[in-house]
Amino acid sequence: MWTWGGGFLSEAGYSDYAGSGIVHMAGAAAALAGVLLLGARKGKYGANGQINAIPGANMPLATLGTFILWMGWFGFNGGSELVVSDVSSANNVASVFVNTNASACGGLIAALLLGHILFGKADLTMALNGALAGLVAITAGPLAPSPVVATLIGAIGGIIVVFSIVGLDKMKIDDPVGAISVHGVVGIWGVLAVPFTNSDASWGSQIYGIVVIFLWVFVMSLIVWGIIKVAMGIRVSEQAEYEGVDVSECGIEAYPEFTKS
Repeated sequence: MWTWGGGFLSEAGYSDYAGSGIVHMAGAAAALAGVLLLGARKGKYGANGQINAIPGANMPLATLGTFILWMGWFGFNGGSELVVSDVSSANNVASVFVNTNASACGGLIAALLLGHILFGKADLTMALNGALAGLVAITAGPLAPSPVVATLIGAIGGIIVVFSIVGLDKMKIDDPVGAISVHGVVGIWGVLAVPFTNSDASWGSQIYGIVVIFLWVFVMSLIVWGIIKVAMGIRVSEQAEYEGVDVSECGIEAYPEFTKS
């Protein structure tokens, strides 16, 4: 009701085709509020400022999950056309599909190459986040760009997400899956990229939308998270965190074959 359907942001000229800002950045703003109140995982940051990697449990499943998201994004972006009643609207959906895929590819390749340059190896987690960053970046304007420009928008998103993940770690903001970087920082880039290909959008209106959405969601989420923290707590015990919530909540190891007696 803020953007789609004639909301006040739409009336102000804010353009966000499928939600780089009103969906992805909004979610990241809520996540940032939660992360700041929750704090870092135990052992993530050392006393001398060192950053300790805490690997994900299953990278093949993470890769599968990324591809599932990638596939779903065609419906997410293409469905935002809302209608396929004539040749013109069908062509629009086709263009959105092509640009969505091109941007994801650009983000993945850019993040993969940059990760290799920075870390000396092909970092799978950065590549996966790069693909998602490309998808988030194009979501605000997947119809207007050419496939080449869409690829470039995604590639810039892939570069941004790598530096953002590294930067947040240095700021000791523990974001285990890179959600703030992928959906928040790159979401902002996606919104700001719209005027490059859509003459009806302006950077002033895009910045206005970014500020309004982020501040509203962040402040409201901070209040909600704060109430929950005071009322019932938002962190498991140190023992449960060490053992894994699968044990404390479900009474079973997720990967018992890796547990040493």
